[in-house]
Amino acid sequence: MSDNAPRMPDISHALIDTLERNHLLELPAQLRERVHAIERLEEWLDDAAEADPLRARARSLLMRLTAVQRQLCGSIRADIRKGGGTQALRRWSPGRDIDAVEGYDHLDALLGEVFAFDEPNEAISPLEPGMVFYQPTPVRHIFDLVQRAVVTRDDVFIDLGSGLGHVPMLASILTGAQCVGIEREPVYARLAQQTAASLQLDRLTFIAQDVRDADLSQGTVFYLYTPFTGDILRTVLDALRNESARRPVRIVTFGPCAGVIAEEAWLQPAGPCEANRITVFYPVTP
Repeated sequence: MSDNAPRMPDISHALIDTLERNHLLELPAQLRERVHAIERLEEWLDDAAEADPLRARARSLLMRLTAVQRQLCGSIRADIRKGGGTQALRRWSPGRDIDAVEGYDHLDALLGEVFAFDEPNEAISPLEPGMVFYQPTPVRHIFDLVQRAVVTRDDVFIDLGSGLGHVPMLASILTGAQCVGIEREPVYARLAQQTAASLQLDRLTFIAQDVRDADLSQGTVFYLYTPFTGDILRTVLDALRNESARRPVRIVTFGPCAGVIAEEAWLQPAGPCEANRITVFYPVTP
């Protein structure tokens, strides 16, 4: 095997023995370790030969761990529907100790199942020039967002290019703010709205609309995960500047657009503008 060839995860009898005996993996609090074990088992089972004697044990272990995960996510969904979502989800907050590396982690696996939706059957519309392919904000950064931007129930939080809606959903649950997701792709907006309805989130709305045509007049916190660039971003920033002249607002960014927005003379960051971290901007006081 060459040095550049993909390597199968090292799943040995000893490791299977260890995982089978580690009943701590079945405790809800062991989320990170359980997700890592599930991912490792799934990857190995995808590549392992059907005749491999370890397959049955690995599959049984995987089923046991995924059942724990389903039960945890079902419990969180039930808490959200009963109005206890804030407490149920804040227990998973990473606090302010968030790494600035790219990628997703165990919190994305958790929220991906809590906010689960049916796969769309409809075709997704092609992107216009300047629009960026949808990627969800890593969940640890959504927790960071609501802390850094000090989002409260009195805010109207608007996600500009909300995709499948994880940011406004989690922001709504954690803060009680009125949240709006604006998304040009109607399939994404519809699925997000269906998920919000299933979780009984009545202070959350998704609108299928081009952000350039949207009503931004009620927003106090605006979030952009680099949903567009160039002329589209310029148009949206001009609209946000007009809104800032009417009332106090915060502009929150993640991804490459943060550097572009940092060049806006009418905005100032609340702290250092770091790569792969949430940045909060405030209008410059005259």
